[in-house]
Amino acid sequence: EGGTLFVGSRTAGNVYAITDYNGDYRADEVRTIAQGYTQPVGVDFRDGSLYFSAIDEIWRLDAIEDNLDNPPSPVLVADFYPTDVAHGWRFIKFGPDGNLYVPIGAPCNICDEGDPYASITRIDPFTGFPEIFARGVRNTVGFDWHPVTGEMWFTDNGRDRMGDDVPPDELNLAPVPGMHFGYPYWHGIDIPDPVYGDGHTADEFDLPAWELEPHVAALGMRFYTGQMFPEEYRNQIFIAEHGSWDRSVPIGARVMLVRLAEDNRTALSYEVFAEGWQWPDGSRWGRPVDVLVMPDGSLLVSDDHAGAIYRISYAGEA
Repeated sequence: EGGTLFVGSRTAGNVYAITDYNGDYRADEVRTIAQGYTQPVGVDFRDGSLYFSAIDEIWRLDAIEDNLDNPPSPVLVADFYPTDVAHGWRFIKFGPDGNLYVPIGAPCNICDEGDPYASITRIDPFTGFPEIFARGVRNTVGFDWHPVTGEMWFTDNGRDRMGDDVPPDELNLAPVPGMHFGYPYWHGIDIPDPVYGDGHTADEFDLPAWELEPHVAALGMRFYTGQMFPEEYRNQIFIAEHGSWDRSVPIGARVMLVRLAEDNRTALSYEVFAEGWQWPDGSRWGRPVDVLVMPDGSLLVSDDHAGAIYRISYAGEA
């Protein structure tokens, strides 16, 4: 609301406020507004307050933009989430219903731990009361709601140790609560799990809207709602791919574009939008984590490997 960019961190344990005073879209000052937390990755802003996640807790900083130089003491919103560090860094975001959506990843590569693991939950930010919104989600670190339909879409990281080319990461559509997206029994459209898949069939589960490439570690995603890019990008999906580790030939480390049909529910294509963070030999100098549409319509991309935030803008045809 006040033009501050808030950023969480996975390893530093801090939450930052980044200010651009002169409007040139370059950071002029970076303040640490919370510190000493375990993987405070997820941040979202609502009604003057900043909410952030920290493994088993959700915290709130009230009237933060008026107090960047002297941040208030954080207020505890919820403290019932699991303490598992594996898949424990939580992207958070408010939905159109006013609830705060918080994922609980599976605490393993492949296991069947039951509720509340492998789910997306939602809580009333005033009461902290939790509800499981979706199950069968191995580890989502990015979701958003379609600006026209109001339906949730999310990325999900597929399991490891099944080979270079299986299973795919997923882009999923969750229009209603109560859906099950397969994990740990089913992967992608047609892949039963070798450990947990016996006796299961595809028609038991809600299958992905699009199979992303295997092991790309699809993380943050956003619908493009800005005016700067050409009209063809409006309401389409940008996905930050952190890049594979469980693959003999590395892929990922890029920003992808998924185009939707006019029904706003059918994915049509999956293509590279921005790349260059990975060298031809597979080594990387950067790894995209999340994307964010700025008020002017430009796109921010965060990178936890290079410790940077990039801005992608469009100036018209050359």
